[in-house]
Amino acid sequence: MAQPTAPPPYDDKNPLYPPPPGGYPQPPHYAGGYPQPGGYPAAGGYVQPGGYPAAGGYPAAGGYVQPGMTMPTMPIRFGDDGIGDGSPLQSADWDDRKVRHTFIRKVYAIISLQLLVTVGIIAVFTFVSPVRSFVQRNVAIYYASYAVFLVTYLVLACCQGPRRRFPWNIVLLTIFTLAMGLMTGTIASMYRTNAVLIAMLITAIVAIIVTIFCFQTKVDFTSCPGLFCVLGIVVMVTGIVTAIVLSFKYVPWLHMLYAAIGAIAFTLFLAYDTQLVLGNRKNTLSPEEYVYGALTIYTDIVYIFTFILQIVGRD
Repeated sequence: MAQPTAPPPYDDKNPLYPPPPGGYPQPPHYAGGYPQPGGYPAAGGYVQPGGYPAAGGYPAAGGYVQPGMTMPTMPIRFGDDGIGDGSPLQSADWDDRKVRHTFIRKVYAIISLQLLVTVGIIAVFTFVSPVRSFVQRNVAIYYASYAVFLVTYLVLACCQGPRRRFPWNIVLLTIFTLAMGLMTGTIASMYRTNAVLIAMLITAIVAIIVTIFCFQTKVDFTSCPGLFCVLGIVVMVTGIVTAIVLSFKYVPWLHMLYAAIGAIAFTLFLAYDTQLVLGNRKNTLSPEEYVYGALTIYTDIVYIFTFILQIVGRD
């Protein structure tokens, strides 16, 4: 680089201070010359070449991530029981509309397959006369399917590990669906064919209306889980009392009362569980709990069908 021989000219020359004879003196030379292209000399605390941290991260100190790690783009901690507790982390996660829609599609795809299998089993047990007669003569099928249903339901509902770990969650859910279908088909085989069809139609209408209502309403059923817990206890106690009374003497009005209470209660449960799946409420399900969401909604629909069937086929 060429060194300047004189300072640059000034436009505001002052006649009172003319330049000295011979011009301005040359500027002093720096020791070692001017810095060459490519960098300044290492002095005064300048960082040596290569002193900056390499690409990929800063050293681990004060909360920095380790080299090679990436910061999470969304919260990775959800409710321990699979149900949201209103924490900011969970709310921030459910603000991702794509994650929510994927979760809802997955849940309802599983429910559709479950209902398809259940309707197929009910149709075979209702319309195929040899199968229907065989099931009616062998009540052990009902008790065996109920035992399998109860065990798999408790495992899926109470154990987070099997419920979230693939493929065990799908295997358990398949066994649960088959057991539930056999149990429901056995119950349907005891009723008239037209009563079964009417009960299925009413159940489908109720499920569709409740789902649309949950999409549109501003009422938050998930904000009062204690009320639904009490409602479940009432249904259970009523069922036990009804079973004890009917074991001694059949009382039609008590049976119909229990069936009506059960149908109304599980319709409310269906609304509660549907809002847990849809989100945008005080409580919501984790995106990892698609099996739990499908399990609860499917169980509600099947129980609504069995209670309506008791009312419609009371003769």
